Amino acid sequence: MAWGRRVVECIAAESCATSAGSGGESGAERRLMMWLLVAAALLACAGAALIPEPEVHIQVLEKPFLCKRKTRSGDMLLVHSDGFLQDNGTRFYSTYVENSGQPVWFTLGIREVIKGWDKGLQDMCVGEKRKITVPPALAYGKEGKGKIPPDSTLIFNISLMDIRNGPRSHESFQEMDLNDDWKLSKEEVRAYLKAEFMKHGNPVNESHHDVLVSSIFEKEDEDSDGYISAREFTYIHDEL
Repeated sequence: MAWGRRVVECIAAESCATSAGSGGESGAERRLMMWLLVAAALLACAGAALIPEPEVHIQVLEKPFLCKRKTRSGDMLLVHSDGFLQDNGTRFYSTYVENSGQPVWFTLGIREVIKGWDKGLQDMCVGEKRKITVPPALAYGKEGKGKIPPDSTLIFNISLMDIRNGPRSHESFQEMDLNDDWKLSKEEVRAYLKAEFMKHGNPVNESHHDVLVSSIFEKEDEDSDGYISAREFTYIHDEL
């Protein structure tokens, strides 16, 4: 663990400092002082490591009676959303207004959106509506973005309209691997996306698919050889 290495470094530093300043102290006194310093270093280092990670507060506003499938990392989600600043309630974004009234697609869990969405929209049902409160560390942080000031806590009202198998789901690998060579090319991933959209009667958005494909390869093509191997595809999946 990272904090374990820090403890060792703290102990080493304190031991050296104790030896250098031992002067006329007895061996027992030096040993006692060293152990006190070790204990203090352990407490300080461990305490820093136990600082909790910021959390997304989730409030379920509406939920369907039946839920055939819940969202998970790798799924493609279709959502409507309104975003507000917690400080003053100003709405900074709305799919109902800024996207010609159309919901938007994105892939969950690959950092295509802010971390607060990737965390706050897990295990969600089609027809469910959530209010999620996202701290700055899981949104736009100290820099802010556009209409969002630095260090802003954000509130989103999000309605889930649809879930699709994304190109990052385990079940999709064999469907995409058209030539059975156990690796995926950009053309294979792009073809899968088009087929999924057409199967459900949705218009094919070439530019959106290109963005998705680029994002997928940027995250998963670890050796940058232009292909996603079966190992690369599945290894990163549950860690996102």
